[in-house]
Amino acid sequence: MTPTPDDDWTTARLAPPTGPVRLVIDTDAANEIDDQFALAWALRAPERLRLEAVYAAPFSFAHRRAQYPRAPHDAAPFCTPELGMRRSLDEIHRVFSLLDAPSGGRVFAGSPGYLPAPGKPLRSEAAEHLVALARATPPGEPLYVAALGCVTNIASALLLAPDIARRIVVVWTSGYPSHAPQVNDSFNLEQDLPATRQLLDSGVPLVYLPGFHVGAQLRLSRAEADRHVRGRGRIGDYLHALFTDNPLWAITGRPRADSHSWVIWDLICIAWLLEPAWVPSSLLRTPAVDDALRWQAAPGRALMREAHAVDRDGIFNDFFARLP
Repeated sequence: MTPTPDDDWTTARLAPPTGPVRLVIDTDAANEIDDQFALAWALRAPERLRLEAVYAAPFSFAHRRAQYPRAPHDAAPFCTPELGMRRSLDEIHRVFSLLDAPSGGRVFAGSPGYLPAPGKPLRSEAAEHLVALARATPPGEPLYVAALGCVTNIASALLLAPDIARRIVVVWTSGYPSHAPQVNDSFNLEQDLPATRQLLDSGVPLVYLPGFHVGAQLRLSRAEADRHVRGRGRIGDYLHALFTDNPLWAITGRPRADSHSWVIWDLICIAWLLEPAWVPSSLLRTPAVDDALRWQAAPGRALMREAHAVDRDGIFNDFFARLP
């Protein structure tokens, strides 16, 4: 384990941002629909978020195949992690294009798979770019890393260059609150458990935004999507199409009802960076995660910032207002 930074330094580094921030986003953009909403929102807030790079993260639902017995065997979500990363790379470029935002030199391929073993990084364009960008960051000006998927790319960067833990702040959404007893059957946490543990053990300043109970409140209704998203430029029509024809329905068997709603989970990371008051949080000790995917208290570990609520309406109102 990396030596634990002192609490005073970590507390200062985890203070909510009050002005424009330098940002990179690590995203499994093709796994469902929430990443595209989050990326579009970030790109539409240049006065607050200086988005310097976007990394494609690997993903696959293959480890959950038994949970979806009615799903077609060749359903797209059951792809390999490498194919998931490649699809995410294409999806990132698509969102940039729909917003007429240049993506050249800003979008990077991530890892073709998960960490092969604890402490074993995977080199990729994304991991190496993050190392270089972090090392070029002045010590007093943190680089924020919004992690919207599994943290393979970020963990690899931290293993390749442990010194960057002093230059970055990771903002990650996943699992349950750290006090909850439930099994963390969270897609972002469980896919690459060695990467999750590397992130938690590294001492890197971490803003942890629980998906369950907290981010889960970011539910968008069909009526809201029709009224506030459809017709708002090419990006609005694309996001509305994703919402009304969610790729996960292919494996869940969920009917395409006109009255459905969906949680736009990943907005929580962008929300905290745009306006921390929308995502109230406090400082806690970083937990460990056991083999059963449950949180375990671990005294003496680094502090982290953990969210305990969201201003759902404030977040969506700003998102809607920023669409073209």
